[in-house]
Amino acid sequence: MELLKETIDIAIIVILGLMAFLALLFTIERLIFLRRAAKNLDAWATQDEFDTALTNNLTTIYIVYSNAPYVGLLGTVVGIMITFYDMGRSASIDASQIMTGLSLALYATALGLVVAIPSLIAYNALNRRIAVVSSQFKVHLQSSQSSPGASPGTAGAAAPAAAAAGAASARNAA
Repeated sequence: MELLKETIDIAIIVILGLMAFLALLFTIERLIFLRRAAKNLDAWATQDEFDTALTNNLTTIYIVYSNAPYVGLLGTVVGIMITFYDMGRSASIDASQIMTGLSLALYATALGLVVAIPSLIAYNALNRRIAVVSSQFKVHLQSSQSSPGASPGTAGAAAPAAAAAGAASARNAA
């Protein structure tokens, strides 16, 4: 039974470690992508394409934060089952042995929460940043469409220049 307990402990730690690594990896990747996307808004033609590109890999972070507590809970439940099994097989019940077994079983839940909470924070922060960058793109798209013939990067400067040219031609005509 001790081999089973150690195997399950190692499996839970490896699974949660992998989940934490993936969440960290995709969080860093999204942060880098969002920084680059905010600087290069001309790379996308439509709002849908832009929003799809912004939200890539968020599903993985969501899966990690929503499932890590369950993986930890699974480790805890199995640890408690093994502790109760050991209690049933022994002739005497030692309270210190029971408490030690139960406390060691609960570390899996704590580890699951240690993985889930930062993943949840990262997911929410990335969603907020995505909303901000998406709004910037929407404004950029509207400004580039409001001045036909202007390149998207110069749309803001083209509108005042066109107004000044129109005013000058009106003065010359009078």
